[in-house]
Amino acid sequence: MATIDTALVDAAKKEGTLSSVGMPDVWANWKGIWADLSAQYGIKHTDADLSSAEQLARFAADGGADIGDIGAAFGPIATGKGVTQPFKPSTWEQIPDWAKDTDGHWALAYTGTIAFIINKDLVKEGDRPKTWHDLEKGRYTVAIGDVGTAAQAASGVLAAALAYKGDESNIEPGLQLFTRLAQQGRLSLMNPTARTLEKGEIEVGVVWDFNGLGYREQIDPQRFEVLIPSDGSVTSGYTTVINKQAKNPAAAKLAREFIFSDAGQTHLARGYARPIRAEHVKLPDGVQGKLLPSEQYHAAQPIKQAEAWEATAKALPQKWQEQVVIEME
Repeated sequence: MATIDTALVDAAKKEGTLSSVGMPDVWANWKGIWADLSAQYGIKHTDADLSSAEQLARFAADGGADIGDIGAAFGPIATGKGVTQPFKPSTWEQIPDWAKDTDGHWALAYTGTIAFIINKDLVKEGDRPKTWHDLEKGRYTVAIGDVGTAAQAASGVLAAALAYKGDESNIEPGLQLFTRLAQQGRLSLMNPTARTLEKGEIEVGVVWDFNGLGYREQIDPQRFEVLIPSDGSVTSGYTTVINKQAKNPAAAKLAREFIFSDAGQTHLARGYARPIRAEHVKLPDGVQGKLLPSEQYHAAQPIKQAEAWEATAKALPQKWQEQVVIEME
């Protein structure tokens, strides 16, 4: 791996602080990355946990945030809005072409696959879903979160659509599933988080695999089951974006450099996220063993029509309100 540019390190140290959005300690082990940046470079870090859409709104409004972490579909949207600045880390060539912007405005640091997290205390064994189709005949509530603002929730609708033979340009099958759940009074718009799961407010949640695995470990490994629905799922990821108006641009660039380094990629894996440079990084056995078995991913597929999904993702919030949420009122 190339040596980090000393001028960048010096400039980042001089700034001394870094303000992030959507990169909380509990998500994908950002905590480990922030701890290393502090220990190695003396950079003090703060975060405001915002959704992808909220992060871009913050970027457009002011320079109060230096760096954010948004869903893959929001990367081109951010670039189109003109709120980001480019930076290519030294490991740029090891990032797959599909996972990065040509000019360096965005690049996926890790991937996630949509999974179910099931509270085994609340959902009896015979009723626990293994597929999206199972959700229709269950007796539990399904929580997906805010589809209008959260990339995880929007990707959950896409994953459901794929299971019902839809695709990036045809998300209707997914919307129809959640409409049926809403009509049955079994849909929750509550966000599946460590707090809501621990309090027993979530019976079945739709989450990224790394979040589900992290929540399970954090709360009680015996209480929760995490699995990839076997009739279809979607693999996507999250990309760092650096605010065009960043008050600490060097610290933001150094953070991106570190995130894509071997050490940063390993930290993400410790948070159950699959590093984008996985083929080039040897993970410790103890880290590799925490991930779900590879056979669970046989029905998961990456986003194949990026432009179509970008357009669908933009239209999804309104469709969700008009078709699904209205059924809950």
